[in-house]
Amino acid sequence: MEYTVGILWVTWALGTLPLMGLALWFWNDIRYCFPHRKSTLPPGHMGLPIIGEMLNFLWYFKVICRPDDFINAKRQKHGKGEEMFRSHLFGSPSIIVCSPSMSKFVLQSSDDLFKMAWPSIEIIGHKSLVSVHGIAHMRLRNFILKIVNQPQSLRHTASLVQPRIVKTLELWAHKGRVIASHEIRKVTFENIGKFFAGFEPGHTMDSLAKFYEGVIKGFRATPLDFPGTAYRHALQSRKKVIAIFRDEMEKRRENKEYAMSKKNDVLNGLMELKDEDGNNLDEIEILDNILSLVVAGYESTSLSIMWAIYNLAKYPDVLEKVREENMKLRKRKNGQFITSDDIANELKYTNNVVEETIRVANVSAFVFRTVSEDIIYKGYKIPKDWKLIVWSRYIHTNPEYYEDPMCFNPDRWNKPSIPGTNQVFGMGPRTCAGNMLARLQVAIFIHHLAVGYEWKLVNPDAKIIYLPHPKLADGVEIHFTRLESK
Repeated sequence: MEYTVGILWVTWALGTLPLMGLALWFWNDIRYCFPHRKSTLPPGHMGLPIIGEMLNFLWYFKVICRPDDFINAKRQKHGKGEEMFRSHLFGSPSIIVCSPSMSKFVLQSSDDLFKMAWPSIEIIGHKSLVSVHGIAHMRLRNFILKIVNQPQSLRHTASLVQPRIVKTLELWAHKGRVIASHEIRKVTFENIGKFFAGFEPGHTMDSLAKFYEGVIKGFRATPLDFPGTAYRHALQSRKKVIAIFRDEMEKRRENKEYAMSKKNDVLNGLMELKDEDGNNLDEIEILDNILSLVVAGYESTSLSIMWAIYNLAKYPDVLEKVREENMKLRKRKNGQFITSDDIANELKYTNNVVEETIRVANVSAFVFRTVSEDIIYKGYKIPKDWKLIVWSRYIHTNPEYYEDPMCFNPDRWNKPSIPGTNQVFGMGPRTCAGNMLARLQVAIFIHHLAVGYEWKLVNPDAKIIYLPHPKLADGVEIHFTRLESK
C-alpha cells in the first residue's frame, strides 16, 4: 500500500511540477497580453510573476557583466530587424525601444503621448522637474536653463569650480597614488553643493554626500519597499537629504543677512521662483527639485570625469593630442583660469574627447516613459499605461551606428552622428537641462589634468560594474605625479 502511494506521489509530482513551471513561465504573458489578443504586440517574453525579467536583466548587467547582450539575446531570438520588444521590468509591463527611429519618435513626442516616468518616482520626487508635466515642467525647465546653461551662467560656473579642482589635483600629486573615482566624487560634490545650495565643505556636506549615495543606489532598484532593499534604503536616504535642505530653507527665511549671502545659488532661485499665477513654489516643489538637480549634476559629471581619466590613460595617443591643444591655451592664458568661452572656441579636440567620454560612459543607460493611450507603431500595438523603456545604451554601443563602438575614438565627432543615435542627454522636450554644465566641468577637469599631470592605471583591466551606473570595480586607482617640464 505504501509503495503504491509513493508511486502516486511521484507520478503526481512529475506531472504537476512541469505544469506549474509552465504556468509561472507564461503567467505574465497571459495576464498582460491576453487583453490585447486581437492586436499584435511586439515580440518578447513577460517573464515570471511579479519579478518579470529582472533576473534576466541582473544576469547580464550584474553577474556576467555583458549588458549589451540583454538586447542582443532578444534580437537573436525574436528578429534582428525588430525595433522593440515586450517585457516586464522594474515592476511594470514594458516595451523596450532599441532603435534610433523609434527612440526619436518617443523622446521627441509631447508629454500628452508619452509621460516621463521613473520606476523610482518616490525617490526622485513627484514634483521634481523630471516628474511634472505641462506648464509646471516648462516653468521649471526654463528656470534651470537660465540659471545653469546660459553663457553667463557657464562663465560663472567655470570660475567657481576651478579653484577646488586645482587644489584637488595638487593633493593627488602629493599622495602619489589615489582612487580617482572617490576623489572625483568628493570634489564634484563640493562644487555642486556650492553652486546649487551655497554649502561649504564640512559636516553638512559630508552628511549630504553619504545620503546622496544611498539615494542614487536606489534608482535602478526594483521598487520593493521592505527592510534590506536598496529601494527602502534610498527612501530613507531621501528623507535625510530633504531634512537638511528644509533646515537650510528655514535659516534663509529667518535670517535675511544669511539669505543674502546665498543669493546666487540654485536653491535661492527656486525659493524666489513664481508660478503662472504669481505664487511662489510650495515647499515640496522646492525640495523635490533641489534634490533631483543635485543628483543630476553630481552623478553624471563625476562618472564622466572618472571615465575620462580612465580612457585617457588607456589611449596615450589621445592624451598626447589633448595635452598639446591645452598647453597652447595654457601658454596664452599665462596662469589665468580658462573660461567657458576658451573651451568653446579653442579646445575643439578636447570637446570631442568630452563627447566620446560621455558616449562611452553611458551614465543613463535607459529612460522611462508611460504610454498615455493605445498606439500603433509599424503594425505593433503599444498598450496604454505600459512603460516604454528607451534603451539608449544599446544605440550608443551598436556597431550599426558607431564604427568599432567600444574603441575610444574622439575623431568620430569630427562629423555629425547618425540622426537619433546620440542620446546621452536625451532629446526633445525632455533633453537634460544641465547638459552644457556637465560638458563644461568635464572639459575643465581634462584641461587641468593634461597640462599639469601624468598618471598610470594600477589595474588596466579592472572589471566594470554596470549597476546602478557604469564604473570601474577598483574606482580607477592610479599612480599620479606632476608632469615633468618638456
